Amino acid sequence: MATTAMSHQSIVSFISLRFKINSSLIHTSKKRNFCKIEAMTSQTETSVSYNNNNNTLLSPSKNIPETSLKKTNEAALILIRHGESLWNEKNLFTGCVDVPLTEKGVEEAIEAGKRISNIPVDVIFTSSLIRAQMTAMLAMIQHRRKKVPIILHDENEQAKTWSQVFSEETKNQSIPVIPAWQLNERMYGELQGLNKQETAERYGKQQVHEWRRSYDIPPPKGESLEMCAERAVAYFEDNIEPMLAAGKNVMIAAHGNSLRSIIMYLDKLTSQEVISLELSTGIPLLYIFKDGKFMKRGSPVGPTEPGVYAYTKGLAQYRQKLEAESEVICS
Repeated sequence: MATTAMSHQSIVSFISLRFKINSSLIHTSKKRNFCKIEAMTSQTETSVSYNNNNNTLLSPSKNIPETSLKKTNEAALILIRHGESLWNEKNLFTGCVDVPLTEKGVEEAIEAGKRISNIPVDVIFTSSLIRAQMTAMLAMIQHRRKKVPIILHDENEQAKTWSQVFSEETKNQSIPVIPAWQLNERMYGELQGLNKQETAERYGKQQVHEWRRSYDIPPPKGESLEMCAERAVAYFEDNIEPMLAAGKNVMIAAHGNSLRSIIMYLDKLTSQEVISLELSTGIPLLYIFKDGKFMKRGSPVGPTEPGVYAYTKGLAQYRQKLEAESEVICS
């Protein structure tokens, strides 16, 4: 295909091999003590720690407030539901089963990247599932800054040590990608792997509709949307919102239900409102975090559409900077 230099099979094989998920990460924990993130920002690599008792930004080397981080009253938040997966295509319940994107899903991820190519991104959060990680990686390849997304591995000390980058120049041309199981799709329990149509015929359309669309009714041995929201929103509050408050522009590539949960929090939706919320695969949504509040800006429609960038002065200036850099390179 014209949109990609390698076949769908080779993309899936490469990314699946490169970013295997450590199954030991899939466990439940409700501790909210510390979040330490090794973040390679646009200027330099910065180790950031957040004390969750008061969200005070702490220096990695001293237990005092950090003053060297970029401070601003505005930051961009991009939400992207992963592109079509192989089980989406087959109409199977996927949940937390780790399946890759289809060729259409790859194209959707690339198109999503084009739509956000003029929006600043300092750090990326994904689920621990390959379809979300593929979407994030393929999308960022389209960004005009041409920074390389690098998945951070902290499964154990060896993973941390072996994945270190020792070139400051390389770090400055990289974007950290932080996988988190808390952003995974909701676990569909005994429905995972079943055909949706056949399941409706077996259990009845009304029962399956309740499992899929109710807020607090889980499928057999699975999670309800309420349970999914508990872990996803808690992670967002503890790890992502402090990043935005520090002025970091964040992209989240995740799943229909984990993103619906986060949008419920951002837009202050009721449980009845969120169950009717539909998210298309591969379509980015933009929010602006300003003065402690989230403002929904819809979906960027393409790199040549100026409207979405005119919503804020910061985005407009960022776009102008990209245009200026492009002119210098071309000249």
